[in-house]
Amino acid sequence: MKSVEKITSLQNDKVKNLVKLQKSSERKSQNLILIEGWREINQAIDKGFEIEAFYLNDNKIEEINRISGKVFLLAPQVFEKVAYRENTEGVIAVAKPKFHSLDTLKLRKNPLLIVLESVEKPGNLGAVLRTAEASAVDGVIVCDPLTDIYNPNVIRSSLGCVFSVPVVTCKNQETIDFLRQEKIQTFAAALSASKRYDRVDFTVPSAIILGTEATGLTAEWMKAADEKIIIPMLGSHDSLNVSVSAAILVFEAMRQRGFVSNQLSTKIF
Repeated sequence: MKSVEKITSLQNDKVKNLVKLQKSSERKSQNLILIEGWREINQAIDKGFEIEAFYLNDNKIEEINRISGKVFLLAPQVFEKVAYRENTEGVIAVAKPKFHSLDTLKLRKNPLLIVLESVEKPGNLGAVLRTAEASAVDGVIVCDPLTDIYNPNVIRSSLGCVFSVPVVTCKNQETIDFLRQEKIQTFAAALSASKRYDRVDFTVPSAIILGTEATGLTAEWMKAADEKIIIPMLGSHDSLNVSVSAAILVFEAMRQRGFVSNQLSTKIF
C-alpha cells in the first residue's frame, strides 16, 4: 500500500537527513545510499536493491503512479535543497546498499576482471563501471579505494551500472592472493612497460590492472603482475584517462575472445 506524506519545511528531520546522506561517513554509518533519477533507480530495483523510501518533487506528482511503497512529496524549494545533481527527474530514492566480497564473486570458467588501485575520482570509477557492464566482465575489484563506490557521482556517471556490476573493495595483497589462487593472469598497465597491449594473450583467465592517472600503479602491483603492458601514445601526452584505458584494454580482450553480441549473434570485431 502506498503511503504519501507532503513535506514543505527545510527543517523537517527527513530533509535534514537527506542532506546528511550526501556525505560518505553518514551513508556508511546509516547503511543507506541515495539514488537520483529514474534510470538509476530502476537499475537498482531490477537488481534487487531494497528501496526504503522515495522523495518526489511535487512538481512531478504525475510520476507518483510509477512508485510503490513509502513516498514523500517535497515542495520544490525543499527538493532543490536535497538534490545532489541538477537533473534528477524530480525523484530521489533512499536504499540499502549491497556489498560483494572476493569470496562471493562468481567467476566464469574463463574470467575477465578489471582491477583498479586507489581510484580517487568518482567520475572515473563510474565510467569504468559502464565499460565493465558493456563488456560483461566478471567484476570490478577496487583496491584501497579513495572514493565510496556508492558516491552519488559514481551512481550518476555509471548510469546505474554500479548496481548491475559486481564491485569488490579490498586491499592490494588480498586481491593479489585471490588472483593467484584462481590462476588468473595479471596484466598491469604501465608507462614503463615495453609490451604493447595488443601483443599479449587475453584469451586466458585475465585481470587488467590499472592505477591512478597521477601516479600509476604502486611497486606492489608492478612486482606482482605477470605482464606489464602499455597503450602506445602517438601524440605529445603520455597517458590516457583511466576509464578510457580500461575500455581499450577490456575490449581488446573481448576481441581476442571472439566476443559475440547476444542481440546480433555476430562478432563485433
